[in-house]
Amino acid sequence: MKTHQIPIEDIYVPAKFKKEIDEAKIAERAESLLEDGEQSPIQVRRDDKKGYVLVKGLNRLEACRALGETEIECLIVAARQH
Repeated sequence: MKTHQIPIEDIYVPAKFKKEIDEAKIAERAESLLEDGEQSPIQVRRDDKKGYVLVKGLNRLEACRALGETEIECLIVAARQH
């Protein structure tokens, strides 16, 4: 699958993920990113109103944000049908 560099500010984080934010895990992930670089892209889906919606990779996204990054490598996945 092809990855895309997407501006972090264009990625909407659903409320259900915001409850899972763990500052210790984000700090640990940020340190890992500095040492090893990004190992796997986050997953987002397109949304007509919000741009992109986070599907997977909250800690990676927040670690990049904490490091002052403006873009992140993403896989664009299809929305799940309910």
